[in-house]
Amino acid sequence: MSKIKEREKVVGLRRKGFSYNQIRRLVNVSKSTLSNWLSGMPLSHDQIQLLRGKNPKRIEKFRETMKRKRIAEENVVFEEVKKQYGSLSRRERILAGLYLYWGEGTKSAPCTVAVANTDPDVLKFFLRWLNEFGVKNNQVSVVLHLYKDMDYDVERVFWSKYLKVPQSCFKKPYIKDSKLSDLTYKNGFGHGTCNVRYFKKDLYLFIRASLRMIRDMHT
Repeated sequence: MSKIKEREKVVGLRRKGFSYNQIRRLVNVSKSTLSNWLSGMPLSHDQIQLLRGKNPKRIEKFRETMKRKRIAEENVVFEEVKKQYGSLSRRERILAGLYLYWGEGTKSAPCTVAVANTDPDVLKFFLRWLNEFGVKNNQVSVVLHLYKDMDYDVERVFWSKYLKVPQSCFKKPYIKDSKLSDLTYKNGFGHGTCNVRYFKKDLYLFIRASLRMIRDMHT
């Protein structure tokens, strides 16, 4: 292709809103040549916005790039945190559980130690925290709060396997009248709310006393 025809093609592509990189994929010319030929043909604001915001491939590539960057940054911090806090003493684990209970635990039901959450890992930690006091997973009671279009048997199996709690520990679920499919906002982790309960007066009194101590420390 002659230089004249190459330049005509380049100018035609530029008028259609093509970027330098897009043009170079179609016409074998250097970036400096493009800069020279197109020096008087900057893209309009609308053309730039189209390239930046409305090109599906560009959007997906940008998202993937940002995701990889975010994951890489998080991994660096994770390794630093792991080195510093990766091993916790029993005292530290007990305190961590108390702070979780302060924020998420049941406090008004007498002799009831319970945490409800949509995050399976929060409940898994709560169970491990109960293990610190000698409570076994088959000694707790579990109540699921679900929407009416959710399959209770499916969700019971999910929570039972994830938490390693026998299905025999699951009590009658609470079913909400609304539907999960009708919600327009993101709803937790998609498995409803799981309420893990343990009934023991001594542990209940220990937690109440510990939370009182924590409140006194922060007031």
